[in-house]
Amino acid sequence: MDEQKTKIINRLRRIEGQVKGIERMLDSEQCCSDILVQVAAVRSAINKVGSLIFERYAQNCLAGAATPEGQQQALSELIKTMNSFIKGGGGN
Repeated sequence: MDEQKTKIINRLRRIEGQVKGIERMLDSEQCCSDILVQVAAVRSAINKVGSLIFERYAQNCLAGAATPEGQQQALSELIKTMNSFIKGGGGN
């Protein structure tokens, strides 16, 4: 496993721990503002993971394109993926 993938997996495990912590906070009826601070932290952490995965995808996507046509197709696919990631990153 490459170093970047290991970092992403470690971040996801920390996020998992944070989410379990939020669940415990809810179970013990902690202050809502404290819970919301933790929810915001998880949201920020998951956005960072998404950015790291997108960066990794971009590097792999463009590296595999050997011809100018392949590079153009890879770039189009990269832009499509980026737009999808950005749209999904809104505060629903």
